[in-house]
Amino acid sequence: MSARGPADGPADGPADGPAGAASPAAADARLAAGRLLLWALAGVLALRQAAAVLRTPSGPWPLGSPSIPYDPYAPHALFIPHALHDPDRFPGTPFAALVLKPFLGLAPPPSLGVLWTCASLLTVAAVGLVAARGLPDPVPRRTALLAAPALVGLMMVSLPVREAAASGRSAFVLPALPVLLVLLALFRVPADRPAGFLVGLAAALQPALLLFAPLLWRTGRRPAAGAAAATFAAATALSWAALPRDSWAYWAHHLAGSGLGGAPDALANQSVHGALLRLGLSGPGEVVLYAALAAAIVWAGLRRAVRYARDGQVLLAAAVTGCVAVAVAPTGWRHQLLWVLLAVAGRVGARAADRRVWPVAVVLATTLPSAVLLPNMAALAPVRDNVLLLAALAAACAVPFLPRSSPYWRAPVPTEYGRPAAARWSRIPLLPFWRRVLTRPNLLLELLLIRVGYSVYSHIRAAAPASRSVAEDNGGQIHAVERALGIDIEHAVNQAVVATPWLEGFFNFYYTSFHFVVPLSILGVLYWRRPGDYRWARASLGLATVLALAGFWLYPLAPPRLMPGMGFVDTVHGPQDLANPQYGAMTAISNQYAAMPSLHFGWSLWCGIVVVVLAPRAWQKLLGALHPLITVCAIVATANHWVLDAVGGAAVVGAGFGLVHVLSGPRRLRVRLPAQGAPPGGGGAEPAAGAGARAAARP
Repeated sequence: MSARGPADGPADGPADGPAGAASPAAADARLAAGRLLLWALAGVLALRQAAAVLRTPSGPWPLGSPSIPYDPYAPHALFIPHALHDPDRFPGTPFAALVLKPFLGLAPPPSLGVLWTCASLLTVAAVGLVAARGLPDPVPRRTALLAAPALVGLMMVSLPVREAAASGRSAFVLPALPVLLVLLALFRVPADRPAGFLVGLAAALQPALLLFAPLLWRTGRRPAAGAAAATFAAATALSWAALPRDSWAYWAHHLAGSGLGGAPDALANQSVHGALLRLGLSGPGEVVLYAALAAAIVWAGLRRAVRYARDGQVLLAAAVTGCVAVAVAPTGWRHQLLWVLLAVAGRVGARAADRRVWPVAVVLATTLPSAVLLPNMAALAPVRDNVLLLAALAAACAVPFLPRSSPYWRAPVPTEYGRPAAARWSRIPLLPFWRRVLTRPNLLLELLLIRVGYSVYSHIRAAAPASRSVAEDNGGQIHAVERALGIDIEHAVNQAVVATPWLEGFFNFYYTSFHFVVPLSILGVLYWRRPGDYRWARASLGLATVLALAGFWLYPLAPPRLMPGMGFVDTVHGPQDLANPQYGAMTAISNQYAAMPSLHFGWSLWCGIVVVVLAPRAWQKLLGALHPLITVCAIVATANHWVLDAVGGAAVVGAGFGLVHVLSGPRRLRVRLPAQGAPPGGGGAEPAAGAGARAAARP
């Protein structure tokens, strides 16, 4: 099983730059600068992670304490005197304790914490370097040079590394060491027996990794497989001889470590066993179901891994096998799931636009908390609690990775772009990387980005300054400006609506119901019917929302309903104690002083503009124009915004549309279709853009 296949074709993807656009020296300079920037970013992230570990309170390093009681039957605890543990349990194997014990006496505890942290981060960096060298040929030069720093940076911010770091210095036990040993065996050690020795050591530290022995056997490296099994057996026997009671507690009483390092049904246990326990299953039935599922996963996953290894995709084969190992182990803690991140080596999809879906999904799943990826809904709890496990299972058993023999491996179906159109302001150049795409984007990728984008927006909005005194002072300023302009109509409108129950109910319903439904519906229709316009509309909405976040941070503002002494009635939430208002579940997660600009009105205005511009019928345009008008009445009538908040919302939406125009040109793209009867792309004509091009080209 070799690390790289033959270079049997040109590098996939475009060259370093368009032909004739820049000299090779200039391209090399840009590539070197990009590589240096990525390494600098990876270094900063490593320093940040080290600082986070060293700042984390941790118990004393257990270098030796004969007073530590030993109880092999203590629930969820394995006490190993003179070994590293956290600080009342040690989740590793007895062999791991035996190996780590000599290193703990090399330095006093304060210095040992620094050395231990540095060794851990260097191990993570080494995994990235070795994995980058294992990418299958042919690899584009740009990818080969940038893969290592990019992968190291991603690992530094990944959940496995952050989870290990968050538990403190004494528990930061080189989570990447077994991964590094396996990768070294596959890519850097040519001889079979030494490679098998490294795999056996990795399995002695994490027993489920013994699944790499069948992978080696099935791919023709039988001496390596035998050496791996023999090394694992010898290391386990040595730990039984040196630590018999602890070995009995680990292998027999705790069933190969299940229950060590935390409760087996904790969210940190991202294995099939942990997921079944979280679903409420227990007892013999759960054990039988777990064994059956584990056997099916091992069978399917190892078959796929062998196929990819024989195809020359050894890094993908290693990632698949590692995902299988963590999923079927009794405990697969988050810090053991670096294998999922390595699965980005696989290629999925025949279209170039689809190639980003799997890498983006993997990066999001391994770097963001599950609460960011999925909303806090009870129906989604089984998925939200097991995001990393589901990603590992997808990589192991489900994702249809392309073989290197596929015609789409090096030449996916290209993305169609509209011909660049000059911006209205000729002095402002269009961004070369912001080209208007005509084809429909990948739905899964869009849903992921929309969900993550909104979650990030919510967190930033909630973290914006929310000083009550500052917000009330700013509210007084807004009210004074409105009085000077003669537009301070909020109190009169609010009181009139309160005196009319049916009108109050209508505006309350409109305020709480249409804010998300209408924009999402419009985006859905555009995605399905007019993909070229969908990207134009989505980009303008996203830019407007980003600009609004700046307003929330720079100008915290109390809405009328939170202004004391002005007599406003909060029609949506009812009477409030202004010193400690309560809005149900939204109280803790929503910044009530993020009122300027009003995105309630801004998003409704965006909806109105898009519908008026794109709708084919007059009655549809009329409904689109009515939506922002009714919304501005609702936000004023319910005392949730000042009139000037709506002006601010209109300003950021206008700026969003303006920025899209400046960056990518006007909405109407100039699209030249091939002559009738001519083959697509022939005769120097641009490829046919199809329905997406026609939708983007027409008014």
